[in-house]
Amino acid sequence: MLNSNNPDKTEFQDPVSINVGGQVYTTTLSTLTRFQDSMLGAMFGGQLPLLKDRKGNYFIDRDGKIFRHILNYLRSSSLDLPQDFSEMQLLKREADFYQIRPLLEALTQHESGFLQAAGRSAVLTADVSCQARTLHFNLKRGPENYELFSCTVQIYTANVFCTSCAAVERLCRSFAYQTPEGAVAPQAEEGQPNYLRLQWTPRPAEMPVELFHKHGYRRLIVAPVPSTESKVVQDARSFVEWMLRLALAEGFRVDSVFPDSSDILNCVSLRFVRY
Repeated sequence: MLNSNNPDKTEFQDPVSINVGGQVYTTTLSTLTRFQDSMLGAMFGGQLPLLKDRKGNYFIDRDGKIFRHILNYLRSSSLDLPQDFSEMQLLKREADFYQIRPLLEALTQHESGFLQAAGRSAVLTADVSCQARTLHFNLKRGPENYELFSCTVQIYTANVFCTSCAAVERLCRSFAYQTPEGAVAPQAEEGQPNYLRLQWTPRPAEMPVELFHKHGYRRLIVAPVPSTESKVVQDARSFVEWMLRLALAEGFRVDSVFPDSSDILNCVSLRFVRY
């Protein structure tokens, strides 16, 4: 049975026991009235009537479990929520009911920071390999005069994965293939926006440009700068160097490399993390 009271502030004595939705909490009057313009400040400041349960505890018909976080904030003026806390909307609703504006602001900042961190946190991996092929071709030296040539082409393949699709899109804008029609930006794997596959072949000096393009080979350049020799991705080492530059510029840090961390530019596998 609940009894209605409208006591003066002087009638409260520490410690104060309150029953919130069946959960009993014991605290001090100064804690409950920390924010004078809040609902609790009005209740325990003698401005609003209060109910008591059968045991003499002041009764508030609100969520008792979530009140723990509100009381902790009143005690410390600090928002300390469990890492796996999943009742943010309920806590915001209760904070709004009690009209604790500093807590509402803290919840908004906490939620905003969590969303930013969730959007920013990412893992990025890159693996690069090379396959050598010997190519035989004829070069016309004159009428009915052909000469047989051979050269070795190095076909490089880089498989990139990132938990952030935005980071993959940024990498797509950072590289480009050099084709007869101009620079062509690579695209993420179809239906898999977290994956990017790059494949390029530096042109051997002895291989004619026309034959190079006829075989469908493409050079990889760093975009959007002009295709100067210094910006061409020549080999795996060059790719690793550019991946390091781009990843670090995006806020990633090196987490692990393979096979030798002391010789990072000659590694074939890199893992980056961003928090």
